[in-house]
Amino acid sequence: MAIKLHDSLTRETRELRPAHADGVFRFYNCGPTVYAAAHIGNFRTFVVNDLLRRLLELEFGATKVKHVRNLTDVDDKTIRRSREEGRPLADVTRQWTEKFHADCAALNCLQPHEEPRAADPKYIREQVSMIEVLMEKGNAYRAADGSVYFKVSSFPGYGALSRVKERELQVGSALKSQAADADEKEDTSDFALWKAHKPEDGDVQWPGPRTASAGRPGWHIECSAMSKAILGDTIDLHTGGVDLLFPHHENEIAQSQCCNGTTFAHHWYHSEHLLVDGKKMSKSLGNLYTLDDLKAKGFSPAALRYALLSGHPRKQLNFTLDSLHAAESALKHLRAFRAQLSERSSGGNDADSDSVFTPIFTALHDDLNTAGAFGALFTIVNKGAANISAAAFDRVLFALGLDLTEPVAPKTDIPADIAALAEKRWAAKQSKDFAAADALRKDLTAAGWTMLDRKDGYSLEPVKK
Repeated sequence: MAIKLHDSLTRETRELRPAHADGVFRFYNCGPTVYAAAHIGNFRTFVVNDLLRRLLELEFGATKVKHVRNLTDVDDKTIRRSREEGRPLADVTRQWTEKFHADCAALNCLQPHEEPRAADPKYIREQVSMIEVLMEKGNAYRAADGSVYFKVSSFPGYGALSRVKERELQVGSALKSQAADADEKEDTSDFALWKAHKPEDGDVQWPGPRTASAGRPGWHIECSAMSKAILGDTIDLHTGGVDLLFPHHENEIAQSQCCNGTTFAHHWYHSEHLLVDGKKMSKSLGNLYTLDDLKAKGFSPAALRYALLSGHPRKQLNFTLDSLHAAESALKHLRAFRAQLSERSSGGNDADSDSVFTPIFTALHDDLNTAGAFGALFTIVNKGAANISAAAFDRVLFALGLDLTEPVAPKTDIPADIAALAEKRWAAKQSKDFAAADALRKDLTAAGWTMLDRKDGYSLEPVKK
């Protein structure tokens, strides 16, 4: 059963196959900028990539998949955080890299086979070398301040991925966010490969390409250089969030193909944005959640993973706390089903059991249709555990990355009077005495507690101060 995936470049659904003679599938996805905790929107992309990694391993074998994910540890955001906190850049990025790894582990994401850092001296040299090749070929030039820019007009194929039209590349376009330093460029559509050192960069600098000033790499060049160094000139698949499609991935294609003289990636895949309560996440709206925020509310990482996979990855997903309650309930049913399989003295035949789960894998192999896969899964679970082997079910759990270990309930000391008040309000609501229920809710709020209603009950949380 071949894995078929939408290709953002051709706008077609195409089969994933390794193109190299060694049969190894080369897979690169853009990692985080490590200056703060990643939010759940970031993790939707990383969880989707983990699902894809798992399917690739099941399809080609674990030793025939090479997965690389980078860490952006030098850019404007990391340098600004370092300056604000008065700490060395390496200390800041190490802290948030460790946090990212801990969150990935909690969400049961497999570690990439390699995870290069942009500021690693080894990869600084790779980036400088690539820039020098582009300069020699006439695709890049040194600006007056010692920075180096890619000359977009030198690459006729620019815009094929994002469908950027020539008129959209004119001065004043909303897409021309990179025009801030236009005084240093030959054209405002050009983008930075190397940034000359500025006072606000502090001690963050390296020797630049020939004829250029000391400074640091631009954001886009890191992925091209690290992918080339580890996976070669051409990779089988490049993935990321839809927010990276332009300009980041568009720029990667331009600089890689001009440098290497060959196709950069055979396949491109982008997952869509995550909304929260129907709106874009932002600190000002108070709807930007990290994994720690949700754990503090009593939800398990497994529930978040389930919720993030509950909608098709190429469609916007509206995340709510209710969706986490639904995810916790779904996981409870799956745990019970797995327990039934363990309790039976003999399971079903593996081959027969695998055929039972075929609809799940059919959905996943069809452009990562996770919603369809979960629907098929619960159709099977609801029919019961007869003639199903635990091993076959565990293969499904591996593909979805679902850890059915019972989460440890967080310790929340709820005063007896508050618990009694909540029970009284719940009873009022069940009897449809909504006036009394509203009044009791206000009493709870005044006492410093929030009562969250669900179809199957409620939960109590202290009011955030």
